[in-house]
Amino acid sequence: MTRVLTALLLIPFVAAVNFYGPPLLVSAVMALVALLALREFFELSGKLALNPFRTAGYAAGLVLIVGKPPDAAAYFAGLTILFLLLAVNPQLPLSAAFGAVAATLFGVIYICGAFAIGNRLHAAGPHWFFCVLLLNWVGDGAAYYVGRALGRHKMSPRISPNKTWEGAIGSALFAVAAAAAYLGYFLADWVTVWQAALFGLGINISAQLGDLAESALKRGADVKDSGSLLPGHGGMLDRVDGLLFSMPAGYFFLLLLTG
Repeated sequence: MTRVLTALLLIPFVAAVNFYGPPLLVSAVMALVALLALREFFELSGKLALNPFRTAGYAAGLVLIVGKPPDAAAYFAGLTILFLLLAVNPQLPLSAAFGAVAATLFGVIYICGAFAIGNRLHAAGPHWFFCVLLLNWVGDGAAYYVGRALGRHKMSPRISPNKTWEGAIGSALFAVAAAAAYLGYFLADWVTVWQAALFGLGINISAQLGDLAESALKRGADVKDSGSLLPGHGGMLDRVDGLLFSMPAGYFFLLLLTG
């Protein structure tokens, strides 16, 4: 029940910002969500005896999402140099330098990079971005209920013991139907039914992979949830894990569609 109540409070807010918020507000909300998730990622890193450069990582992620660096390659090369310079610190053991640099850079790319792409997807059209959100919500719900009712075969017992292939297939089927219905209604001039179905399948598969990837991080850190920020959902990283893979997937699909 707590999980449902939290969702009922958050979904109208997210929808309002998505469709009616000015670009600066959208970017600000994405940056806030990303930095909260990045904070939890850094906490997980700490449990693995890694010590990321938190302040520098937050600043770098904020610039990536809100500032939109013009050259991504130069930006990430500059970040790597900055983090390496920070590692040359008399108070930081040299044995910890590699882990600190790697954890910081990976966290920025993994979380803030995904939200930077999500920001571009929203700029291309709020319906595209909201459809990705919707497919994540539909897919999560379908995986849970279908898995409970029909689940017999474990998908990845080492990483996520409760996930089943039946739940994954049910999740994909519901996502395909939701994408065909949503895009067929709101963006019928842009996509055919088959393209919408393919979009739904791609988003669902990428979201499920994102979920498994974050589960692997948590399993490695020996924790159940990334945090406790959202009652019934765990941490912010738990809530956006599928988005970290599906926002880039949605944007790349749009690039292919528009040439």
